[in-house]
Amino acid sequence: MNESGKSKCGAKNRRMNYERMSLTAAFIYSDRYYVDLGEHVFPVEKYRLVYERLLHEGFITPENTFSPSLAEREDLLLVHTANYLKDLDNLSASNSTMFSELPLTGVIVQGHKLFAAGSILVAEKAMERGIAIHLGGGFHHAFPSRAEGFCYVNDVAISIKKHKKLSRFEKVLIVDCDLHQGNGNAFIFKKDPSVFTFSIHQEDLYPSKQESDLDIGLADFTGDDVYLRLLEQALEDIRKKFSPEIVYYLAGADPYREDQLGNLTLTKEGLTERDRLVIGSYVKRGIPLVILLAGGYAAKIEDTVEIHCNTCRIAMPCLR
Repeated sequence: MNESGKSKCGAKNRRMNYERMSLTAAFIYSDRYYVDLGEHVFPVEKYRLVYERLLHEGFITPENTFSPSLAEREDLLLVHTANYLKDLDNLSASNSTMFSELPLTGVIVQGHKLFAAGSILVAEKAMERGIAIHLGGGFHHAFPSRAEGFCYVNDVAISIKKHKKLSRFEKVLIVDCDLHQGNGNAFIFKKDPSVFTFSIHQEDLYPSKQESDLDIGLADFTGDDVYLRLLEQALEDIRKKFSPEIVYYLAGADPYREDQLGNLTLTKEGLTERDRLVIGSYVKRGIPLVILLAGGYAAKIEDTVEIHCNTCRIAMPCLR
């Protein structure tokens, strides 16, 4: 790698030739993504509901759906410290686990390790097919030595580091459109010029902010027009300065105006246009795209499910 963070072989050589590949998106999903959180704002059942709706609509088939195994410990250690993983495995209530805002049970910890394996697998499929969608993932608040914000294991960072270690790609762009800043990813990759972190999020809200390569902090009650204008400009600015070999898109449903944890006012139509902007920007340039569901806490779970399904529906025609 040279001083600018560019791969020696160049990103252009690793871009997809869509005319010579199977234009079928892959979906990553497991029934084991459902874990019992008790009375909690996190709607863990959304994964099953999204899967079942897309299956009913014919987007998901046995041929394009893959289930992960648990992530290996050596993969987890690419991002997380041994002491932190020990606390997780021992279910130790410590300074490293206490800020998860989740129960600490063996089933939940195993579930987060499974999400990490799913995010490793989804990137592999994206490199093969052009687009791959993880019906899960996007736990961007976990730090190397601590949990935060519903996140025990940082699946995004683990996936990136795993594939970079295997030399499957070098230059990576994270486009994080979750309501909350991807503080864990910003921290983990802050000294890595080969990974560009971009986050557009509500500013006056959890978490305490880390410095991404590009942050857009939005005022409370920001709506569709301002959001989409700022996002479109940011994607263009990034295009001029960074040429990724793969893009990880965190397509959070929580900027929605009825979300319980935020105060942005995006409509479902606005979020669909957001997806068109991001997905179209990279598919048309032949850059492999990973899509992760990330957050979503609408008062009615049907709204969160519909927003996530819309993201998947937008992704599919891009390959036709």
